[in-house]
Amino acid sequence: MSVALQPQDTIDLNRARRSGGREARRAMRAAPLAEDVKPIRAGMEGGRYTPLKQSDLERIHEAVLTLLETVGFANGIPSCIEACTRAGASFSEADGRIRFPRALVLETIAKAARNFTLHGQDPKHDMLVQGKRVHYGTAGAAVHLVDVEKREYRESLLQDIYDAARIVDQLDNIHFFQRPMVPRDVVDPFDMDLNTLYACVMGTTKHVGTSFTVRENVGPALEMLYAIAGGEENFRARPFVSNSNCFVVPPMKFAEDACGVLEACVEGGIPILLLSAGQAGATAPAAIAGAVVQAVSEVLAGLVYVNAIKPGHPCIFGTWPFVSDLRTGAMSGGSAEQALLTACCAQMAQFYDLPGGSAAGMADSKLPDIQSGYEKGITNVMAGLSGLNLIYESAGMHASLLGFCLESLIIDNDMLGHCLRCVRGVEVTDEALSVASITEVCLDGPGHYLGHGQTLKLMQTEYFYPAIADRFSPKEWNEKGRPDILQRAIAEKKRVLATYFPDHVPRAIDDSLRARFPNIYLPRKGMGG
Repeated sequence: MSVALQPQDTIDLNRARRSGGREARRAMRAAPLAEDVKPIRAGMEGGRYTPLKQSDLERIHEAVLTLLETVGFANGIPSCIEACTRAGASFSEADGRIRFPRALVLETIAKAARNFTLHGQDPKHDMLVQGKRVHYGTAGAAVHLVDVEKREYRESLLQDIYDAARIVDQLDNIHFFQRPMVPRDVVDPFDMDLNTLYACVMGTTKHVGTSFTVRENVGPALEMLYAIAGGEENFRARPFVSNSNCFVVPPMKFAEDACGVLEACVEGGIPILLLSAGQAGATAPAAIAGAVVQAVSEVLAGLVYVNAIKPGHPCIFGTWPFVSDLRTGAMSGGSAEQALLTACCAQMAQFYDLPGGSAAGMADSKLPDIQSGYEKGITNVMAGLSGLNLIYESAGMHASLLGFCLESLIIDNDMLGHCLRCVRGVEVTDEALSVASITEVCLDGPGHYLGHGQTLKLMQTEYFYPAIADRFSPKEWNEKGRPDILQRAIAEKKRVLATYFPDHVPRAIDDSLRARFPNIYLPRKGMGG
């Protein structure tokens, strides 16, 4: 027996059909994509945004050479002085400064390592660092974790570092994991260095960055890394950890302990992030151009230093000048000036054809809110558009590097996907110009592109779809309980931390590490064991 549909029934049925089709499309878009069809991926080419003209770059370069030759660096440790003077620098007993002739600087730039790979424990996460290829990652030394549910800050713990690592291991648009927090529950500097490294490399198969307090802490860390790699030779062939090294105390002074660490890491086969982090208006000039000049000078001095120890050792050109709010002296990492500084530093790395790394995404906001969103979005997209190779601190950071938020990692992963789509830009081909498609739709078709072959083909490869951001209509949003992005991030964080425990390091190796280093504090229970 057939039943005649009433007008309201027809309306409801049509709505159901439309809703079903919509949900099916959403499910299809949420399905994992093969690497060759993803609209965004690690290492996409940037470089479309260039705040400095060619003449500006050349003037900065000339100022840098002048400073290195005439002002030089103070506080070099004896081994630093010996290495640099052996390479051609001069040391003045009168003022204790090492000066670098321009010929030595230019020769070092010409011979320095470039176009190298930063490896992951899993080769699928290897990053080729060259040209204007863009990668986003974490970094920092936050001393607090942001508890968004309580809207408060607490001291960051070792477990938090491991938890952050395994969340990042699940996020496609965060390509490397540099230690973002300090474990405040580990007091001894040696224990802190060793446990931080352990938490990072056990939590993710992506490339890891970390730091060490003193030279003596590097040897045991290398023992750990060599064991995980299956031997020293294997690690040296595929170093999956780099050293974030603040070898300089701006302005223009060497940091004694960090220099010892640098030398030990070079000898042990660890790539070096040569990190200069002057603060404009405080430890660097207030003028943006001047802050760039000082940062470039400091990093090039470090490049001479490393290459004097081991020619061609992989180094990252880590110009990280920060911005101050000159009214208060407080850091303002989410500012437009910070975005400009980072983009200028990217251009200088490209000027020298050196692999560049700098910072973006350092929100001044204390919570993942609207302020955090615009600060991170502006600074990260400008860094990506500038073609910066390695964009540190791009996810999770708050309070100008004082607070780190696990939920923000998940939210920022969406944001970085949009940044990468901007980095990719627009491909203009005969097919993309769409003359045939427009002709077909207008002359022979339904007058719209819904369901058109080109639309169906490009919906996966041309468009980025965020994982947790809200794109519902107001009606759908209301029907689904008015979801909030932060609520969804909290739920996703809890899901990952309850279910995902990386096991890429075999249990036997972990057992041997724990036997060798009884001061490994991360409990197996906290690691799902």
